[in-house]
Amino acid sequence: MKMKNQTTVTEFILLELSSDPQMQIFFFLVFLVIYLITLSGNIMIMVVIRADSHLQTPMYFFLFHLSFVDICYSSVTVPNALRNFLHKTISVNGCLVQMFLFILSAGAEIFILSAMAYDRYAAICDPLHYVQTMSKGICIQLVSGAWTMGFFYALLNTLFALKLHFCGLNQINHFSCELPPLLQLSCTETFTNQVVLLTSAVVLGLSSFLLTLISYIHIISTILRIRSAEGRHKAFSTCSSHLIVVGLLYVTGFLQYTKPSSVSSVVLDEIFSIQYSILTPMLNPIVYSLKNKEVKTALRNILGKFSMCKSA
Repeated sequence: MKMKNQTTVTEFILLELSSDPQMQIFFFLVFLVIYLITLSGNIMIMVVIRADSHLQTPMYFFLFHLSFVDICYSSVTVPNALRNFLHKTISVNGCLVQMFLFILSAGAEIFILSAMAYDRYAAICDPLHYVQTMSKGICIQLVSGAWTMGFFYALLNTLFALKLHFCGLNQINHFSCELPPLLQLSCTETFTNQVVLLTSAVVLGLSSFLLTLISYIHIISTILRIRSAEGRHKAFSTCSSHLIVVGLLYVTGFLQYTKPSSVSSVVLDEIFSIQYSILTPMLNPIVYSLKNKEVKTALRNILGKFSMCKSA
C-alpha cells in the first residue's frame, strides 16, 4: 500500500462509547463503580484466602492467583478507559504497551482457569493421589507456566505489531488499544498480523480450552457414577463456579479474536470487549464468593473478628 503524502501517526484518538456528554458521564460512573468493585472484590478474595488456614489448598491457591490476574487484567483497561473520557489521545507506543499487557493478562487468565480445571479433575477423579498430583511445587509450576504462555502470546503479537506503519486516520473505534481495531488503521499490509493473531489465538486458546474440556468430561463422568444425590450435588457445586467463569471469558473472547473482519461492528466489538475485559474480572470474585460456602464462612469469620476488635 502506498504511503506518499500521508503523515505518520504518532498518537491515536480513542473514541468514547457515546458522543452524548450526559451518556459519557454515565459511562464514566459505571466504569468507575465496576473498577472499584473489581478491586475490592478480588482483594477481598486474596485477603480471605491468605488469612484463613482452612483455605490453604491448591484450589484456593489458584483462586488467589486468578484474583491477582483479574486485578491486573482490569487495571490494564479500565483506568485508561476512564482517562479516555477526559483525555482521548494515547501515543502509538503507549497503545502498543497497553495491548501487550492486555494480551499478557488475558493469556495468563485462560491458562490459570485451565489449571483450575485440572485441579478439580485431580480432586474428583483421582482423590487418593490428589496430594501428590497437586503438590505445592506443581501448583507453582502451573501458575508460572500460565504467565509464561501469556507472555509469549503477547510478545509474539506485539513484535509483529511493531512492524506496522500508521498514517492518515488515527481514530480507534474502541475504548482501549486491542489488536483487532488497531490492525484496521495500519497503512501497511496486515495479512501476516492477522494470520499470527488467529493462529496464536486458536493454538493457545484451543489448547487451554481442550485441557478444560477434557478435564470436565472426566469430572462429569465421575460425578454421574456417584450413587448418592447429595454426593453428586457436592461434587458438582465445587465445579459450577469455575464453569460459569470459563463460559463468561471464553465465549466472548474467542468470538472477538477469531471472528472474520467482515462481521465486525463497532457496537459488537465493544460489547464483547466490555464483557471479557471489564465485567468478567468483576464477576469472578462475586461468583466464587456467592457460590462457595468455605469462602463465605471464612469471610464471616474475618468480619466477625474485625467487628470484635473494633468494639473492644
